[in-house]
Amino acid sequence: MANPFNNFLAKYPFLKFLGNRYVIVLVFFSIWMIFLDNTSYLLHRDLDKQIDELETNKKYYQEEIKKDNKNIKKLQNLDHVEQYAREKYYMKRDSEDIYIIEYEKDELRKKDSIAKLQ
Repeated sequence: MANPFNNFLAKYPFLKFLGNRYVIVLVFFSIWMIFLDNTSYLLHRDLDKQIDELETNKKYYQEEIKKDNKNIKKLQNLDHVEQYAREKYYMKRDSEDIYIIEYEKDELRKKDSIAKLQ
């Protein structure tokens, strides 16, 4: 009775290395480490993506903190506080009238941005 594995190797002699136990163990170990283990390559790839995303977020927030610190330093002066309130929140004194002028280009941009969102 012939061994089916030997018959298969007789047909395809270049696959003879598959019969080696070290190759079998190496293939099993490689598959285990790449796909199945807790420290698998796929898990590490996902974690690296998350780390990159968090680092970009960190840079963004550090820049925002610098901008906010500059604004805080500016707002220590009362003249800058008044200017900021007038520009951002359209505040006015009791004896003043404020006129907000909107240009047609601004309205078209607003309509385009609203249309893109829908």
